[in-house]
Amino acid sequence: MAQLQLALNVPNLQTAIIFYSQMFSTEPSVVRAGYANFRIIDPPLKLVLFEDKDVLGGTINHLGVEVNSKLEVTQAEERLVSEGIKTTGIEDVACCYAEKTETWINGPDGTRWEWYVRTGDSEQLDKSIKNCC
Repeated sequence: MAQLQLALNVPNLQTAIIFYSQMFSTEPSVVRAGYANFRIIDPPLKLVLFEDKDVLGGTINHLGVEVNSKLEVTQAEERLVSEGIKTTGIEDVACCYAEKTETWINGPDGTRWEWYVRTGDSEQLDKSIKNCC
C-alpha cells in the first residue's frame, strides 16, 4: 500500500521534532543533522523535516508518494507520462539518508511531487544519482 509523504522546511529542527512527536504520539525513526523522518501509523503518513534556519514558519519542501517496489514507481511513471504529465524520468539516487528509485513531477502551482521506493540506507542528505534505469 502506498503512503503519502509530507516534507516540511522548519526553522528549528529540535522544536519541530518535539512538536510532531507530541502531535502524532510517535518518535522519529531517523534523526540526522538538519533532518528528521517520522513513520506515523495513525494516520498513515511519512513526515519528513528539513531544517532551514532562513524559513519563517514551516513551508512545504515537497510532497511524495512512497510505494513498495520499483515496479510501482515504473507503473506510476508510465501512467503519468501517458496522461501528458512531464516527469524527470526514473533515477536511482542516494538522498535524504536513503537510497531510492524515484521520479519527480511539478504540479501546476509549482509544488514538487516525488514518486519513489526506498531501497536502502545512505549517509548523505544531498542528492546524488547512482545510476539511471
